[in-house]
Amino acid sequence: MKSPRIPTDWPLPALAFVLSAFGIAMVYSAGQTEMPSFIEGIWRIQLVWFLLGVSVAYGISRTSVRLLEWGSVWVYLGACALLLLLLFIGQGAGTAASTKSWLAIGGVRLGQPSELAKIAVVLMLARVLSAQRVAPTSLFGLWRPAAIVLVPWLLIMAQPDLGTGIVFLGIFFAMLFWSGVSWPLLVLAASPAISLILAFGPGVWGAWFFLLLGLLWWVRPAWLETSVLVGTNVASGVVAPLLWGQLNPYQQRRLLVFLDPSADPRASGYHLIQSQVAIGSGGFFGKGFTDGSQKRLAFVPEQYTDFIMAVVGEELGFLGVILSLGLFGMLLLRTVRIASRSSSPFASLVAFGLTAAWFTHVMVNVGMTVGLMPITGIPLPFFSYGGSFMLACWIAVGILVLVSAEGRGKADGLVI
Repeated sequence: MKSPRIPTDWPLPALAFVLSAFGIAMVYSAGQTEMPSFIEGIWRIQLVWFLLGVSVAYGISRTSVRLLEWGSVWVYLGACALLLLLLFIGQGAGTAASTKSWLAIGGVRLGQPSELAKIAVVLMLARVLSAQRVAPTSLFGLWRPAAIVLVPWLLIMAQPDLGTGIVFLGIFFAMLFWSGVSWPLLVLAASPAISLILAFGPGVWGAWFFLLLGLLWWVRPAWLETSVLVGTNVASGVVAPLLWGQLNPYQQRRLLVFLDPSADPRASGYHLIQSQVAIGSGGFFGKGFTDGSQKRLAFVPEQYTDFIMAVVGEELGFLGVILSLGLFGMLLLRTVRIASRSSSPFASLVAFGLTAAWFTHVMVNVGMTVGLMPITGIPLPFFSYGGSFMLACWIAVGILVLVSAEGRGKADGLVI
């Protein structure tokens, strides 16, 4: 007897399709400027990558979760090898010309392996965390998942690519949370990084350190873990001012303009100021599709990639921004639903890890266009121009459709 067919979770690919179509339309609009340039026709390239992504997603959705779990090791090792290769032959592009983020052969850029690495890390983390019957209850118990993320993260930061590095951290902590790690342990694990950030304000760091001591007293980890945590947090407080002196002037200015864009309005603060002007000038209904004056005069830097939300705000107004964020919200809620009803720990962790990656991208990208986040050069899923990123987004869609189908099949007592 033939096994009954598991129905596809159509709302998920439908939302991804609508977001992609919306994004391609905005990439087209971003290219309509008073000064013709190469970006005028890049929407066609984006469309090709979209069609390729849909095809790959369909192929992945016809495989099995068991195959994903088996291949996660090889995908992870391959991604790390590509990231290592980038340090020798990688190239930059656009405002990231000084980085080594793009793999190129014969002068032709093939894409960013870091996009594949995000999916590889999700798969490998899910494999390791799902193999543990009990969630880690100590910091030393986190060494395996930490090592999995640390290797590609260090290779990413060596390029350097801060934006992608932030996404890796978002994936790491989100998947630990979903695996059952308690929130106090997550805070303790993140405390050295928090100390490093807050140490630029001695008073704030002092208050945080006392809170940390209180949390340690409440959790009462092993004395060795306590000693390591206190030592690393103190070291972060001491090292932070030294690191500030080692930053390049443009890096220092980026951090300063996050607090006050007017501190450097013609250089580092220019991106944020123009983005805020464009979004603010759109009002409630916007100036009309392709009719944004800030966009047409190319005042908004990288308006087809990192700052594409500024084009949405100027041309479609507050309603357009709310519509796009609403679509992202529905997509993320759908993926969380898939993770919560998945049939296996591995599949559930994969779904939530991919959700965390998208959420981090949306939060940081939209936040930096309005000044709530530092400018790190991170694209918006399905919207920003970028072939490898569009392909990676649709690979994630294919994996999520697969996870959803197998989860519902076992929940309904069907044979897959």
